[in-house]
Amino acid sequence: MITKQQIDNYIDKIPPAPEALRETIALLRVGELAKASKVAKEDKALSRYLKVLVNKPIFGFRDEVSDVSQIFGILGVTRSQQAVYNYMISLLSPAKWSFFSLNKVTFYNLQADLSGNWQKILNHLEIEDKEVLSSITLLPASIIVSEALFCEKKDDVELLRSVSDIDLNTILKRLCDMDLFDICERIAKKWEMDESISSIIQASSGVKPSDDEEIDKLGKWMHLLLFYTLSQPNYIEAGLNDFIEFKIEYVEDIYEEFSQVMEIS
Repeated sequence: MITKQQIDNYIDKIPPAPEALRETIALLRVGELAKASKVAKEDKALSRYLKVLVNKPIFGFRDEVSDVSQIFGILGVTRSQQAVYNYMISLLSPAKWSFFSLNKVTFYNLQADLSGNWQKILNHLEIEDKEVLSSITLLPASIIVSEALFCEKKDDVELLRSVSDIDLNTILKRLCDMDLFDICERIAKKWEMDESISSIIQASSGVKPSDDEEIDKLGKWMHLLLFYTLSQPNYIEAGLNDFIEFKIEYVEDIYEEFSQVMEIS
């Protein structure tokens, strides 16, 4: 059994934030976009990350965007904060993945796919909330933690998978009495996110609905997005789709609407 203290030790490494990065997040949280972009420019690695991220096709910019002030100006406070959270996670990403068949590029693409489509969903729902937008960054962060946990108990994981057809979330629960969404919640608390974010994350599991109608609605949209994303061929190949058990009965009331937003034929 992996103890909660061991999990907390992994989470304590999230994020390994330099001073400029911490200051950038603090300024974005209070809406100081111009000051945040000025500080962000001091971190050359962050600047490079932002440039690559926002020029991904999913963001839809026709011309290349390179200046940090311009990037922040285009993204606005909400999406800039989300982008910086994604960068924080990338700092923790292992140089070499051992359990999941991932690399720096595929993990980067996972972040971009989730972030871009979550933004599309929130635009559709007419929700403008920095914390809600940033909540989607918790999944990649928890995958990094899961990679470390599974590598530590790789023999136990392989044994469990060999004796029965069992999903990774169930294995994670058996190993440490916490599932992927519990880990997301602990990271959210470390990042001092609003308590509602933890509720949305738990609802997105499909098995822990919220009594709050608005939170539960966001949980349904996130559940569909996670399943849709991790069901893409490259993430199936990486082994990530084994995490999410699709709960069609939970999301059937919004499934058609989701398909329209994602332009699924």
